[in-house]
Amino acid sequence: MTERRYRILYVCGHPVQYMSPLLRLLAQHPRLDVQTAYCRMRGAAAGHDPEFGASIQWDVPLLDGYPWVEVPNNGTDSEGFWGLYNPGLWRIVREGNFDAVFCPTGYLRASFWIAFFASRLSRSAFLFGTDATSLEPRNASAWKAPVKRLFWPFLFRLASQVVAPSSGTRDLFLSLGILEERITLFPFVVDNDWWSARAAQVDRQAVRASWGAAPDTSVILFCAKLQPWKRPADLLQAFAQANLPNALLLFAGDGAQREELEKQTQQMNLSARVRFLGFTNQSQLPSFYAGADLLVLPSDYEPFGLVVNEAMLCGCPVIASDRVGAARDLIAPVDPSSIYPCGDVPALAALLQRLLSHPAQLERLRSAGRQRMETWSPREYVAATLQALDAAVPRLRPAP
Repeated sequence: MTERRYRILYVCGHPVQYMSPLLRLLAQHPRLDVQTAYCRMRGAAAGHDPEFGASIQWDVPLLDGYPWVEVPNNGTDSEGFWGLYNPGLWRIVREGNFDAVFCPTGYLRASFWIAFFASRLSRSAFLFGTDATSLEPRNASAWKAPVKRLFWPFLFRLASQVVAPSSGTRDLFLSLGILEERITLFPFVVDNDWWSARAAQVDRQAVRASWGAAPDTSVILFCAKLQPWKRPADLLQAFAQANLPNALLLFAGDGAQREELEKQTQQMNLSARVRFLGFTNQSQLPSFYAGADLLVLPSDYEPFGLVVNEAMLCGCPVIASDRVGAARDLIAPVDPSSIYPCGDVPALAALLQRLLSHPAQLERLRSAGRQRMETWSPREYVAATLQALDAAVPRLRPAP
């Protein structure tokens, strides 16, 4: 019996460097006819990113290799509900005869609901989810968690199939009473082949020399926005406490906390051993990971953390807090002792000392990390897409 072919629409807020390779791969699959609708073009064109505090344009192709359209945005282009208001989605969904609509834009956007109601009227399966692994918000708003506990079971039951990008998210959905058969694990992935190939081309010693690192220098990397919830200050304090005799700490990223971190670095007399590299574009990152000995992600709010994928593919071992979603799916299978309690600076300092004093252990982690990523790849994402469609579409559109 011939397997069913699906016509699907992705409704995306804007082009994203992580999603574009997946859209290319999906567009090549013989069982899929994929169309992408973008609600705005941030990222593909230069635009202000409030968290980086700078104008950002990614230096990798975001729009090549798959069909897409830009839907005019009549909204405010802000981060609020009316920031994305794309009435044109209604006609695209209603006239497109899609078997399914994937909508990762988030339910707090007007365009999400335009796509949802248009899908309902068109009898198209509607797939969405969240990357959250708990009900706790990024900020300290105490009212959000209980509201989510009441509202989210109703919300996610609206999905024809719920998208869970990690094991933690899947367990959250189960705790909210969503049926297991209505949840599909879509692994949060990057373009594994691109990262591995770029890392293989890196001249590690030349990169390290550009940082002032000798061959025997231990290089610790933080690669994220310098924002409070990423807790870069924890790493700076742990670096000082570890008192590593021959080590450098690199902060690759920009954001609101940079000035304060630079001030703390001076107060700790660490200026000679800490580098602030600023915003780093996509094409530069493989050399950073390949040149470093260890990546640290100390976040207290990190639903997943794709820098973990990137670093492991480039052969860079990772330490992460227990609030990082990728810790469970990617780090724990390699070395569960590389996960520490969020905010525990002495524990982080002890981890830095232990790992950096055992080069053979780091080498083992490099190899094990690459091996783990072989089964957390775009291949598994495509398989999950077909699994979700096979589950959801026949409920609304029985096969002819």
